[in-house]
Order: sequence, then structure tokens, then C-alpha cells
Amino acid sequence: MLENFTLPRLLPIGVMLFNILFFLVAIPVEAYVFNRRLKFDKKTSIFYATAINLFSGTLGWIIFFFLEPILSPEIKSELINYVFFNNFRSTSTQASLILTTFIIFFTTFLMKFLFLQLFVFTLSEDGWKRPEITETSQRRLLRRSIPGIKLQTTNLVTTTLIANSLSYSAITIILLIRNR
Repeated sequence: MLENFTLPRLLPIGVMLFNILFFLVAIPVEAYVFNRRLKFDKKTSIFYATAINLFSGTLGWIIFFFLEPILSPEIKSELINYVFFNNFRSTSTQASLILTTFIIFFTTFLMKFLFLQLFVFTLSEDGWKRPEITETSQRRLLRRSIPGIKLQTTNLVTTTLIANSLSYSAITIILLIRNR
């Protein structure tokens, strides 16, 4: 697959600038949500927001570049027309764009949640260490540990969903203002 790789002659500068704009809007919004809901300090919140956005953005582009060659010529034509000229030729494309947008939103949410969970787990001070078990009953140990883990995971899920929703809402408002 890499033997057929060539650098493009024409660069989609608008898409690149939009991606930078997306990061410039999404990172502060999500960092604010992480700071308020997860009680991280500001530096940690910005680090996590930057890391999950850059990793999920990179993974999203990799997925796009693997899927793009298998698209039909009509969809490729519509995609190129939208990227370079910001309009569609076919009205049926807009309906599939809405469906694609929902799929991208939930896929991005899932990627961001998994990356955030991975970063919080690996970068915490406990990290990969095995916790020391003191002499307590098995029942008491389970009662103490399981609700905390479940609550923490639930808190990460809802916080990531709120952060992702707010950043996507901000980007959507910017797009609506731009297309007006």
C-alpha cells in the first residue's frame, strides 16, 4: 500500500486550517470541562485535552486515508467538491453527511474516552503498580473497591461526553457563522 503513496500536488489548505481551528476551539473547551468536572488542575486538564484531541484527530485522519480509496467515484467527487469549493452538487449527499457526522461524533467520543482512560491510568502515580492488600475480609474489600471504580469510570464517560458535545457544538456554531 505504501509503494503507491505520492505527495499531493494540490494541498487542501482550507481543511488544514479548519483542523487547526477545531483544535484551537476544542482543546480549551474540553480542558475547562476536565478542570471543573474531574477536578484536575489547569495544567493537567490542558495536557489531557491536548493529548486526546491530537491522538483522536490523528487516528481519525489515518482511518479516513484508509477508507478514502474504497469510496465510489461519485462520493469521492462530492468529497473533493466539498473540500475545495465548500458546496455539494447532489442534494442526497447532505442526508448521508448528517449520518456520517453522527458516526464521526460517537466514534470520536469513544476514542477520546479510551485515550483519556488510558492517560489517566498510565500517568497516575499509582499507574501500573499492584496495590498492596492489607488483612481485611474479602467481602469488605470488594464492597470498598468496586463502587469507586464504577463511579470513576462513569464520571469519565459523562465528562468525556459533555466535553466532546460542547466542543462539537462550538465548532458547529463556528461553521454556521462561516456559512452564513
